[in-house]
Amino acid sequence: MNEVVTMPKSKAEIVAQSLLEKIIAAGLEPGTSFATEAELLTQFSVSRPTLRESLRILESQGVLELRPGPGGGIIVRQPSIQTLAHGLSVFLRLHHVPFIAVLTARQVIEPALAFEAAMNGTEEDFDALAASIARMAAMKGDQDAFVEENRVFHSIVARASGNQVLETFWSTISIMAHGEQHGVRYSFGNQDHVIKAHQGILDACRKRDGKAAAARMAAHVSELELLVRSRYQHLLNKPTRVVARPGRRVG
Repeated sequence: MNEVVTMPKSKAEIVAQSLLEKIIAAGLEPGTSFATEAELLTQFSVSRPTLRESLRILESQGVLELRPGPGGGIIVRQPSIQTLAHGLSVFLRLHHVPFIAVLTARQVIEPALAFEAAMNGTEEDFDALAASIARMAAMKGDQDAFVEENRVFHSIVARASGNQVLETFWSTISIMAHGEQHGVRYSFGNQDHVIKAHQGILDACRKRDGKAAAARMAAHVSELELLVRSRYQHLLNKPTRVVARPGRRVG
């Protein structure tokens, strides 16, 4: 039986963990100035290169922003979904995980969210879903706007679920499963079908029928895989594309 070997943490990683715990314990809000480099050097008794490496680790995780120059400093940030999606997409790319596996993960997560949305969503959530459907019907033919509104609908379902963990999983996976970044396009017929599917999901949610909402969502999200399989088969086994970090472009 193979044993899992855990590599020892570097000094910079240990300091980064301590800095993170300090930020959490202090309840510092995003945009708050954390501390000066001189203060941290005194508190942790480490070399300047080690401290700066620790700060860069937290910066890469979206926890801190290092602003140079006058008025700058070490600023607390809140990690974004885009940062999380970037890290996961890099992991999947380096492990040669294909695009189709990301689509399959979405097929597992979204029905669960729809079930929870039907059981836990508020009437305000359902009204927001109805408004999204109305907007989609009014923008047919505008590919970019339609696709963005489609994401809005699914994000409302995720939020209405009341399960922040599943919502985070969905938000991350949905960025990577975004078919348009792989070249997937939707016809007018596809758009009509999407609107009808969304209405069916909403109807089940309003009836508080979790099983029906989950089944309708499962059928809906599986249609993207069917579309890819029928028209974009060359994409199925392509590696997952790396998602750009916030404010950065990936070539």
